[in-house]
Amino acid sequence: MEFLNIRSINARNKQQLMQAFEQVLDSGWFILGNAVKNFEQEFATFCGTKHCIAVANGLDALILIFEGYKKMGIMKQGDEVLVPANTYIASILAISKAGLQPVLIEPDINTYLIDPSMMEEKITPKTKAILPVHLYGQLCNMKEISTIAKKYSLKVIEDSAQSHGAIINNKRSGAFGDASGFSFYPGKNLGTFGEGGGVITNSDAYYKKMCSLRNHGSTVRYYHDEIGYNWRMGGIEGAVLEVKLKYIDQWNARRKEIAARYKSEIKNDKITFQAMPEWGDSAYHLFVVTVPDREDFMQYMNKHEIFPGLHYPVPCHLQKAYEHLGYKKGDFPHSEYLAEHCVSLPIYAELKEEDVTRVIETINAY
Repeated sequence: MEFLNIRSINARNKQQLMQAFEQVLDSGWFILGNAVKNFEQEFATFCGTKHCIAVANGLDALILIFEGYKKMGIMKQGDEVLVPANTYIASILAISKAGLQPVLIEPDINTYLIDPSMMEEKITPKTKAILPVHLYGQLCNMKEISTIAKKYSLKVIEDSAQSHGAIINNKRSGAFGDASGFSFYPGKNLGTFGEGGGVITNSDAYYKKMCSLRNHGSTVRYYHDEIGYNWRMGGIEGAVLEVKLKYIDQWNARRKEIAARYKSEIKNDKITFQAMPEWGDSAYHLFVVTVPDREDFMQYMNKHEIFPGLHYPVPCHLQKAYEHLGYKKGDFPHSEYLAEHCVSLPIYAELKEEDVTRVIETINAY
């Protein structure tokens, strides 16, 4: 059993996707264009925000957010951003690429999410933003994070790359902060064909700034008012997302059904689930558990032709790219524990009930 079968995910909507391809082909507009514009408007509405800026990928989305704030004088070179130590590397890469300094915060060992109780001791006069990451699709404690941000006049920038459509009190992922970055990588809950990303915000001025930066620093063709970047989304990517957006709530509901079965039917003391507090919600981009001996568990599952995923085996502070930060093993024990013990079980909307049952029965026999 594959961890993720993208072919089956796209097969159900193949006819609609092919029609969308043809519309882009006939239009001859392969960069931005009406398909991207339509998706931007529909995704902003879906998230409950005023604006969406579609870009080339999820990393570009986060970099664009930081570069936009720098251009507006809200941040400057060397300013600090609080970020979870156990995130995917792109969260931290974006901070670095924008010339800012990542300040790593341990996760709560039960929820796997950034721990607000550890934030205030890390805040300095150079701290300008908090980057909560809704890891594996589960929303962070945005109430506490927003309270801390307001107290210290910090921007809240959500990394929603894995949490498309997750909701707390009728408010969707990405709508809690000042801006949010999304990834539309093919394996995401809402994924395109190839790379894609997006930023959402309610600020009119910030939206205009990011539209300019995305497009070579230009809002009128051949007139460039600032030094910008080429971070534009392609027309085909926008067309695919416009089709798939219609089904995201349905697909997320199916993921929640699978997650509910895992939680209620897996009966094995060796398996520990990601805890979800009462205020929480998850889009279940990944269903992550911890096990005492990951290598043994993975070998056992593979022997039974079930192939779990691995997210993420090397914590950010121990990556070679960040040796210059001076961290060593033992500096972030929660992050290191999760990196060494996390396993991702198969979960996607097209996963059949008999396959879910097989995963459960195989784990219970471990």
